[in-house]
Formats: sequence, C-alpha cells, structure tokens
Amino acid sequence: MASVGFIGLGNMGAPMMRNLIKAGHKVKAFDLSETARKSAADAGASPCAHAADAAKGVEVVVSMLPAGQHVKSVMLGESGLYALADKNTLFIDSSTIDVATARLLSDEAAKAGHAMVDAPVSGGVGGAEAGTLTFMVGGPDTAFARANPFLEVMGKTIVHAGGPGNGQAAKICNNMLLGISMIGTCEAFALAEKLGLDAQKLFDISSKSSGQNWSMTSYCPVPGPVPASPANRDYQPGFAAAMMLKDLKLAVEAAQVAGATIPLGAEAAQLYAMMAGAGQGGLDFSGIIHMLRGKA
Repeated sequence: MASVGFIGLGNMGAPMMRNLIKAGHKVKAFDLSETARKSAADAGASPCAHAADAAKGVEVVVSMLPAGQHVKSVMLGESGLYALADKNTLFIDSSTIDVATARLLSDEAAKAGHAMVDAPVSGGVGGAEAGTLTFMVGGPDTAFARANPFLEVMGKTIVHAGGPGNGQAAKICNNMLLGISMIGTCEAFALAEKLGLDAQKLFDISSKSSGQNWSMTSYCPVPGPVPASPANRDYQPGFAAAMMLKDLKLAVEAAQVAGATIPLGAEAAQLYAMMAGAGQGGLDFSGIIHMLRGKA
C-alpha cells in the first residue's frame, strides 16, 4: 500500500479519498475547510493544516480543486507542491480545468522531477461514493501506468486518452455533449406536458426509440421514470448547474482557441448561464427544465 496526499475534500474529493483509505492506502488530507479536515480524520486520514504538509513524504498526490487557477496556485512557484514534494512524486490532478493549464502543469511537473497525469472524472457524487467513476486520463504512458492502480480504486472505467491535456479535452467534449443532450431531453418533456402527453409514456417510448440518451434513461429530468435521478429529490445536485456551466465555458474557450464550431455547445452555455443568473446554479443541471417550462 502507498502513502497518498489528497488535496481538496469537497463533494467529489472526500468520497474519492475515502475509497483510497478503504483500499488500505495511508492518506494525508488537506482542505481549506476545517470541517472537511475533521471529516477526513474521522474517515481514517491524517488531516494537514497546509497543502504542503499533505504533499511531503508521500508517493502520490491527488488533487480535486475547483478550477485551473487553484491548481496552479497550489502546484507552482517556490512554495508550490512541485517544489516541496519528494522527487519523482506522482501527481494526479482530477480537477476539471482548461487544456492549456493541464499541459503547462505537466511540463512544470517534469521540470521539477515529477510525473503528472490530468485525470478528470465523470460520474458525479454517486459515482465518487461508489467508486465507479470514469477517469479520462492524459499524460505519458509511464505516468499513466503508475496512476492506474490508484484510479482503479476510485473508478470503474479508466481510459488513457493520450498525452498531457487529453484527459481534460475528453472531459470538456463529453460534458458539452451531456449539457446539450440534457437540454434537448428537458425540451422534449416540457413539450410533452404542453401537448398532454404523460411523462412516463414519453419515457417508455423514447427510452426504447431513436430519442434514447443517457440524460433520459439514467438521469431523467422529471420525477418518476428513473427513481434515482435528482428530479425525485427536488433537483438536489448530483452535478450542479454551476459546474455544468463551468465545463461548457471551458468547451467554448477551447473551441475558440482550436477554431472549432460549436453552435449548440455555445447555446447550451448561454442557457445554463441564464439558469445560474436566476439563482438556480446550486440545483442539479437537470433542473434547467424549470426554466424551459418558464418557471424560473
């Protein structure tokens, strides 16, 4: 078993950390929240007052932070973890950040004598708790081989997407498609309501027909057809609308840099921005059906 430092103990990071502990790894954990550090201690981790303390004397550092600027501020500079960690530490960053920052972090890790993979996830809080996340991994073959045993503890599907930054590229492409498909699914159910078609009947038909998609069959945006979906608990988030908006903005920015045309992705970003602007960013992203019904 290995010694692991874990940075970022939010809704996703905390259950990921717990799964590493359950697998027998010795974990040193850091979060800005004292409550999160106490919960980590209760789960069997050694809580640390500073990120640097969690990164020293460990073989692996896993980070799950809100955005690229947070990862850079923690990793880079004279007081950053790359400078303070033992040589040849493996860094696994599971934050969802922009591709350019992921590639910069990989380059800087190599200069500091470390290995690094970008390994964003799909699967939400439920997947993090169950250890069934999908990891999209970018980085050199050797770094991926080192990271894979740890990712297998926290996830069910681990895909090496290619070189540095490709994990992030896969994540934003996937989540752009998810955001678009959720809006389309919500529009279909909202239209069915106006036309007097029962939601269960639409589900029974479309879930077995050409309209079938994950947003409908696994995460249905109306109560009833899929009991585990957030629609059945007042849209309390498995994946918050604010987080979907963040990913869609990353997709729009990446498309601008790459010269790609994403009209539906851009429109999806605008719609989720409207939802967040109406004060509903904390709801699950499937809750956008309220706005499409005209009920902000």
